Amino acid sequence: MKRFSSNATRQPHAFTLIELLVVIAIIAILAAMLMPALFTAKAKAKATGCVNNLRQLSLGWKMYADDNNGTLAVNLPLPGIKPNWVLGDFANQSAANSLANLRQGLLFSYVLNPAVYHCPADIIRSNGEPSALSYTLNSWMGSRTMAQPPNASSTGSAFRTFVRETEINAIAAASRLWMFSDEDASTLNDGYFLVTMDDTRPFASFPGIRHQRGGGINFADGHAQIFKLRDPASVPGKQSGYYNNSDWLLWKQMTTEH
Repeated sequence: MKRFSSNATRQPHAFTLIELLVVIAIIAILAAMLMPALFTAKAKAKATGCVNNLRQLSLGWKMYADDNNGTLAVNLPLPGIKPNWVLGDFANQSAANSLANLRQGLLFSYVLNPAVYHCPADIIRSNGEPSALSYTLNSWMGSRTMAQPPNASSTGSAFRTFVRETEINAIAAASRLWMFSDEDASTLNDGYFLVTMDDTRPFASFPGIRHQRGGGINFADGHAQIFKLRDPASVPGKQSGYYNNSDWLLWKQMTTEH
């Protein structure tokens, strides 16, 4: 009878503890190398989603004006007053996530998807649900509210407010006048992004910084981008000392003109 070698029945050799530790260490190193790339990819995807939302809001804003003889959607700092581009007191935690605030706004028939009003990177929640609104509208567009003292320049001439498309086109600055912006949760209470050109309340409404210290912003010509805050002194919740802040100075330049 043919005998089989004892090697033929030998069990596979198990990993030693040292070999297992080496494998685990290699996996940990690879994971550490991949995590920053995955984080960056995820952050870029959210930023892209934010910019796309702003483009859709811009398109709805434009269609509303086209259907109303060039009149811009009403934008007032009065959360419960109709008509307004969006309604609701978003500082009220019990109502901040109510989609009814969006549905009753002037733009909802043009931008029907509630998700468009919410930045993908906005993780602030009310009653366990995300806030319905992440974006607000330039206070100098949609009403004459800001065309009152003390919103006059040091020379005495008022800054421009815009309630019709022709008023924007007349100064040929649609590509650099911002319209909708991410707003930080610390100041977002309605759909009105307040900018005091006379510096009475610098950054009374604070830009969103959800995208690596930047926020989505779009302009009256329809283009959108992520606006980065560069000045280290730009901090949400701070209500004074911004007069020479480079971010504040640039923000004012993009808001309106004389």
